[in-house]
Amino acid sequence: MKKKEMDYFTALYDVARVINASLEPVRVLVIIVQCVVKAMDVKAASIRLLDDREKKLILGGACGLSEAYLHKGPILIEESGIDKKALKGKTIYLKDAQTDKGFQYGEKAKAEGIKSVLVVPLMVEKKAIGVLRVYSDKVREFHEKEIQFLQAVANLSAIAIENARLHQILQVRCELMTAHKYRIDDN
Repeated sequence: MKKKEMDYFTALYDVARVINASLEPVRVLVIIVQCVVKAMDVKAASIRLLDDREKKLILGGACGLSEAYLHKGPILIEESGIDKKALKGKTIYLKDAQTDKGFQYGEKAKAEGIKSVLVVPLMVEKKAIGVLRVYSDKVREFHEKEIQFLQAVANLSAIAIENARLHQILQVRCELMTAHKYRIDDN
């Protein structure tokens, strides 16, 4: 097995281990993007989640991006061609985000030093809940193994997010049941 393939295997193992160890979504997402940056040797990575109204993407975790870039403005689905396509379940590659019309913040990408971008959807069953992006500081073609690795990480990330969401629902229900029990017992 080639060294790079082994790095992907190790990185997937690390991602799975983090997901199993914590139900804190923010912490998990930050560690996931850190693993992706290291394994793929890219400038940065981010995970953005679809808001409740499915109009924009909210930052879930990032690594390698400046605060200025992270707070550049909202990622509006209607204005972001790449995210619109990714949220339909497609993996999207941009050779140069600085000039691509589908990239919402081309000038900001230029200021950040971002060139190529790879975007994969986070899918729960057949519904997209967000996107995982990797950013390169030079024009870069992503190989099939890299795309497969990123898709696997996106799938694991979606599972982690869904597990955390279900855990929160269960916690709320338990708290409500406990509160209701105490009211009944008090009477």
